[in-house]
Amino acid sequence: MRKRYLIICVVLAGMILMSSCHKNRYRVDVSAVKVNLEVKRLEKDIFSLDPDKIPASVPALKEKYGAFLQLFSLAVNIGDVNDPSFGDFLVRFCTDKLNFEVYNAVIKEYPDVDGLTRDLTDAFRHYRFYFPSKNVPEVYTCISGFNYSVFTSDSIAGIGLERYLGTKYDYYKRLQIYNYLAERMNRRNIVPDVMYGWASKEWGFAAMKYSTDNVMTEMIHQGKLKYFEKCMLPEDNDSLIFGFSGSQMKFCRNNEGQMWQYIVEKNLLFSTDRFVIRKLTDEAPFTSFFTSESPGKAAVWIGFRIVESYMEANKDISLEKLMDDRDIQLILEKARYNPR
Repeated sequence: MRKRYLIICVVLAGMILMSSCHKNRYRVDVSAVKVNLEVKRLEKDIFSLDPDKIPASVPALKEKYGAFLQLFSLAVNIGDVNDPSFGDFLVRFCTDKLNFEVYNAVIKEYPDVDGLTRDLTDAFRHYRFYFPSKNVPEVYTCISGFNYSVFTSDSIAGIGLERYLGTKYDYYKRLQIYNYLAERMNRRNIVPDVMYGWASKEWGFAAMKYSTDNVMTEMIHQGKLKYFEKCMLPEDNDSLIFGFSGSQMKFCRNNEGQMWQYIVEKNLLFSTDRFVIRKLTDEAPFTSFFTSESPGKAAVWIGFRIVESYMEANKDISLEKLMDDRDIQLILEKARYNPR
């Protein structure tokens, strides 16, 4: 009996040790952080109106949606909300056959946004945890004519729900959207896209005013944005964060050292050639400098790993300080990045 007891204790100790070894480094306690977030649905309010009553409803829409109504109007190219003709343009938008079909598809897929509200609230609780002095944006949904997935302004995050109707949605094929992009056009990607979009607004490349614009700067800047996204969504796997398939994620992990070596040995790291930068960091079915098994934007993964190494090696650096840091060269040096 005593032997059996000892064996059980050893097994439990081993399980505890294994659990501690696999601790999620990004997980933080946000239980005390309060965020009151409401997702307002412009598409419901405008498409459910009698078209004859839309012009007369414009003042109420302006009252309810404020600056977002203008942001939406620009996104779908129907002019200034203060223009006397705005109501007529809005009628045309809502009575367009394609737009109405898309609206019905959106309502079918998203009869409510309770789950989205819950997940966004959790993500922005992490945001407030790391950035207590920053404000949480107001969040709205709409139909953007397939123009935008997420669009932002100083205090607003808008979501074009028609771009999250599922990979197999018929209109994506009609619009000739590439399969590798359509793969990510589903509900699971909404919150990651919002958090990445918000980071891109808060720490935009141009606004950061880095001293140089080269491959290294673009890689690490994008890596910072992805590191931010990972901190906001600590329970999401890397495939979702990066938009990679399982096999593409495996390729990156298995070939991290080789990709980094290639970039360094081919003198790409300090290249200012926009064509080279785009090939390494822009959307594509794969990264042409590597193999067809690689994902597009594979260099962004490398940038993220450099940032991750930097934060691991410099535990006194806060996320806020990282995001504000313009010294890309120093980040690389202090990261002591050395993939095998």
